[in-house]
Amino acid sequence: MDPFAGLPDTSVLTGADLTEGYRRDESHVVGDPPLAVVKPRSAAALRELVRRAKAEGFSLVPRGAGTGKAGGCVPTGRAVVVDMGAYPGSIRISKPDLALWAPASAMLRDVKAAALAEGLFYAPDPNSWELCAFGGTLATNAGGPGACKYGMTRQWVLAVDALMEDGEVHTFGIPSVKCNVGPSLGQLLVGSEGIFGIITGATVRLVPAPRERLTLLLPMERWHELLDLPARLVEAGYLPSAFEFWDPAVLQDLRRFGPEAARRMPGEALALLEFDDRDCGSEAFLEGLLGALGDQGEHAQTATDARQREALWAVRRTTSSHLKERFPRKVSEDIVVPRSRIREFFGALEALGLPTVTYGHLGDGNLHVNLLAAGETPREELDRQLLELFGLCVRLGGALSGEHGIGLAKRDAFERFADPFQVGALRSLKRALDPVGIFNPGKVVLP
Repeated sequence: MDPFAGLPDTSVLTGADLTEGYRRDESHVVGDPPLAVVKPRSAAALRELVRRAKAEGFSLVPRGAGTGKAGGCVPTGRAVVVDMGAYPGSIRISKPDLALWAPASAMLRDVKAAALAEGLFYAPDPNSWELCAFGGTLATNAGGPGACKYGMTRQWVLAVDALMEDGEVHTFGIPSVKCNVGPSLGQLLVGSEGIFGIITGATVRLVPAPRERLTLLLPMERWHELLDLPARLVEAGYLPSAFEFWDPAVLQDLRRFGPEAARRMPGEALALLEFDDRDCGSEAFLEGLLGALGDQGEHAQTATDARQREALWAVRRTTSSHLKERFPRKVSEDIVVPRSRIREFFGALEALGLPTVTYGHLGDGNLHVNLLAAGETPREELDRQLLELFGLCVRLGGALSGEHGIGLAKRDAFERFADPFQVGALRSLKRALDPVGIFNPGKVVLP
């Protein structure tokens, strides 16, 4: 009997020609062929999916737009991919509550645009914000350049709607910043990568949209001098809404092979700073900022209009895809190091002699360390290099992932470096919330 026959309000894809693309996301991980890909369009469809998963012994792997970079949405074993792209609902905004509700199927770009249309701002901005689904950003606790000032997705979530193991969609939380009725199950679901249930929608908080922006391109003649600037700016009372950087190797490759705008970028290394404070466009603000930057601010270039700003950001946002095209088998790790220890990290990285190039979010210590030769490196040697990198991060008080999550790509390393109590607690939570183990098994931690 066909286990997918008669599913209500659902489109079903079977056969390798239709499901092959669902074995991958934007990571290097390739999953197993799924039994099927289903696209539910109602809570009734989800309810029946849970019933059949339990009866037939298959798992449910949630998927948004497939832009994740940790293998979190790829199927393993006897799995059905649950593509949430057709799940119903329209974006709703409550200005008095400074809150927005959207279904998991909404694109993040549309969520952000809906808020801006009302003069409001939803801050989370992963680099894939134009391509990723809202639900995926919730499941992975997505970050981005704006996390420097505004934090990760988790900090913006008020309530979560999720399909749980009883087959029902539950709402955890209310559309208010104050709700203190015990531990928050909604917050537990954010960043859980679908191992406890499937997020179907969420209410997030908004703030008034920034009215001004100041964007600076900061070339550095000696790139290591850049590493102290995040801490120096904070000490001087300046908190950028973004502080991005390119190390010398990445910048050199962009100049040689990147888009035209990148080929004119100056300096041995380069930073992109942005501020959205009130009056950040004033001469007084700029003078104070340049004073805080000291000698490093002498060659700063200011984007004077929206077109110049967008051109600068376009280069930053396409850096990952540029390197992927140039080095298709590279491995990119999104490690995080405390701001106070960034210089120490790069000194230790040089001492290890690992063949890496780095760019990313210097303002919050989230560094995208790329091993460009990974495809030509023997697996045993590559694993050794990654373990050295992860071990360095942990020793400095950092973490294996700053924004992409664990998924399959970092599961083994996470279990090796995490506090054993933390791993055990996650396993206990998994068993409590998903006793049959139907939701995205094998991700983050093994049973």
